[in-house]
Amino acid sequence: MPPSGTHETEHTVTVAAPAAAVYQLLADVENWPLIFPPTIYVDHLERSGDQERIRIWATANGEAKSWTSHRSLDPDARRIDFRQEVSAPPVARMSGTWIVEEAGEGSRVRLLHDYRAVDDSPQGLEWIDRAVDRNSRTELAALRENVERAHGAAELTFTFEDVVQIDGSVKDVYDFVNEADRWEHRLPHVARVRLTEHTPGLQTLEMDTRAKDGSTHTTASHRVCLPPHRIAYKQVTLPALLSLHTGLWTFTDTGRRVTAASRHTVVLDPGAIRGVLGPEADVASAREYVRGALSANSLATLGLGRDYAESRR
Repeated sequence: MPPSGTHETEHTVTVAAPAAAVYQLLADVENWPLIFPPTIYVDHLERSGDQERIRIWATANGEAKSWTSHRSLDPDARRIDFRQEVSAPPVARMSGTWIVEEAGEGSRVRLLHDYRAVDDSPQGLEWIDRAVDRNSRTELAALRENVERAHGAAELTFTFEDVVQIDGSVKDVYDFVNEADRWEHRLPHVARVRLTEHTPGLQTLEMDTRAKDGSTHTTASHRVCLPPHRIAYKQVTLPALLSLHTGLWTFTDTGRRVTAASRHTVVLDPGAIRGVLGPEADVASAREYVRGALSANSLATLGLGRDYAESRR
């Protein structure tokens, strides 16, 4: 019997893939931003055997939130129990379980939640009900799609990184990328920028970016800023060619220099390739185009960040 004020829910989905493969996808939280639309970034805080503590940044009802969870993994039972250690209001307590069961030639995934609202507020509980239902349905649908299309999507998904060496301080390089509200005046390829940061370190960045042909496109991202070494982001408004784009800026002091890197992971939208690049375009040409465009912007940002940091030595 759950404690008074606790609400319980269960959402399920059937997946045309082996239960073991589905379980492994759920166990590897580093990949969650790629398969679950609400998830922005996941960071491991502690790991010991089948126990781990993770910090998750995700959207709920359109708002970016962060919380810390403890997870217990049982690969034999294909079960993952989770419990939020630090919840974000209006959530007072949240826990749940992933269970992956064999179902014929595929598998059945059950996602259970139990939770309470702060002060058992009816308004808070209604907000949580909507967020849990929306995110659970979205996550399970994305999980099914990701697993079932894994083979076909392999050529559509790729990761690459651009790196520069900087004779300056980690803090200055980090600050340059963190202060995206100044990019309109600092970066030639940025035509307009709007940055909001209601919670320190959790930003929403909207900007218009200029392409080489002079056209502009609008993107919006949620950014997780972890000074002075990492800024992770996930685009929620994407260019026409992409169905997913996550990124990670890293800044490492090597003792002699700062290694600054920009890593991108993207998934192409195959239905948009010919409409954007012309009737003769294929996946290979789309990969080349996307990498060239994103690398050009990353290297421009890193290069000007280098100039900024080295001028402040």
